[in-house]
Amino acid sequence: MSDNQKTILLVEDNEDNLVVYRTILEHVGYRVVEARDGEEGVARAKEHMPDLILMDISIPKIDGWEATQRLKADNGTSKIPIIALTAHALEEDRQKAIQAGCDGYLAKPVEPRRVVQEVERFVGPAREE
Repeated sequence: MSDNQKTILLVEDNEDNLVVYRTILEHVGYRVVEARDGEEGVARAKEHMPDLILMDISIPKIDGWEATQRLKADNGTSKIPIIALTAHALEEDRQKAIQAGCDGYLAKPVEPRRVVQEVERFVGPAREE
């Protein structure tokens, strides 16, 4: 039954990262929806209402900070947890992620299993038994 399967929106413009994160998330049972830029990420979030969003910060059109702020400002999507995925690993970047409305923060390069752990921390296992 896939109706209780949790959906993760992966907003990432790097093809290698997309494949790695999508593969591990699907492997543990999540459904993955992809977006390759900030505008597409916002649109997909509204369309699919995912359980969680993994948001790369350095993405085309609008960056992950702006996309996160738009989603958090929208009543329809404001409750969706957003985890920032960023190569910006400084403490000020972590603060910026929190200010933008991100619920979690992972510095790249991030071990795929770590991504799964962080997703599970927010939404639990991929499927509810």
